[in-house]
Amino acid sequence: MRFRVGDSASYTQTISEANVAMFIGAVGDTNPLHVDAEYAKRSRFGERIAQGILVAGLISTCIGTKLPGVGAIYLGQNLKFLKPTKLGDTITATVTVQAIREDKPILTLKTICTNQRGERVIEGEATVLYEEEA
Repeated sequence: MRFRVGDSASYTQTISEANVAMFIGAVGDTNPLHVDAEYAKRSRFGERIAQGILVAGLISTCIGTKLPGVGAIYLGQNLKFLKPTKLGDTITATVTVQAIREDKPILTLKTICTNQRGERVIEGEATVLYEEEA
């Protein structure tokens, strides 16, 4: 079998000003928590934070490039946002195989994003269709 329960892969990226700007350009999320330093300074976070879905996108990168890899298609994802990600934080997205369907090429993956301090910022579960080997 190609995959086993417990198989895991990770992808790491530092969240930059450019990442936030490109995400805004792609989806239009101009919430002042993400773009206005003065507004964000007065918020519960005390500074600008990255969009949660931008950070969760690192899970998609891990799924599409590492495990299960090329040809993978999301069927579902649930997420819990546990802590904010600040600009400059280095995030590691990790996916771990929890279950493998016997009848179809479908994996259930535990998904976790942690920052450089080892704190979980996002956790959830994904269901993914993968390409079967020829």
